[in-house]
Amino acid sequence: MKKKTLYLLALLFPNYVVKKAYTFLTTPRKVTFRPEEITIRAQATKQIFRFNDFSIQLFQWGTGKKKLLLVHGWEGNAGNFSQLVPLLLDNDYTVYAFDGPSHGASSKGTTNMFQFVELVRVLVEKFSITYLISHSFGSVASLIALGKNPNLSIKRYVGITVPNKFRDRIEETNQLLGLPPLIAEKLIQKIEANHSIKVDDINVADFAVKATIQKALLLHDVNDRVLPIEKTQEVAKDWPIAQLETITNTGHFKILGVEKVTRRIIDFLEE
Repeated sequence: MKKKTLYLLALLFPNYVVKKAYTFLTTPRKVTFRPEEITIRAQATKQIFRFNDFSIQLFQWGTGKKKLLLVHGWEGNAGNFSQLVPLLLDNDYTVYAFDGPSHGASSKGTTNMFQFVELVRVLVEKFSITYLISHSFGSVASLIALGKNPNLSIKRYVGITVPNKFRDRIEETNQLLGLPPLIAEKLIQKIEANHSIKVDDINVADFAVKATIQKALLLHDVNDRVLPIEKTQEVAKDWPIAQLETITNTGHFKILGVEKVTRRIIDFLEE
């Protein structure tokens, strides 16, 4: 549907368009696996884990002493970390990952940030995780899960781009669809009613400082066109144990596979 048509519908039938926007926000698009993702996924030990109404595809590489969880972003999958996994195995890690609800090889259905948050909590407990690496939306889920559950103790955390305000996510979706501001506000009202929360209370920065993390490294490309670096800067600003390091010439997704980034992550984990 063209943006002009959708905009007009939003003015005439706002509640109908809010439902459409909510579906868009909670339904990840199907993404084709890249060759390197297929290869690394094939090398893992796999199991299916029942979580709420989903069958979650879990992955494990190695049997090292240190337990580490990888958390991909929205419309990502466990294979996004294909360049990092071999380095972790070389440094005595057992590496766990998953395809999120309605992502990758996990079963399909509408999903949301709150389900991701709970799944991260469950898996950190299940596998006794003490190291965690996340990307983008996965950073939101991870830091909220850890902030809500300070009993979960993490030695080293790496956040590769970290969105902050939930409101920003909703307003950005509204702009992407070319909708009037009225729809964003109605969408916020719908989310708040469905989940008994206040959207303006869901800021990653507030949860990060409550998490039991010994040391955190945040990485962000200064020219990221998907998520401006200011978002990660907001999270790092009042988080004493976090260090923010800027990267250049990678971008929002390529940053995951660049050697200077993967090597820096290993150095940080091993400090």
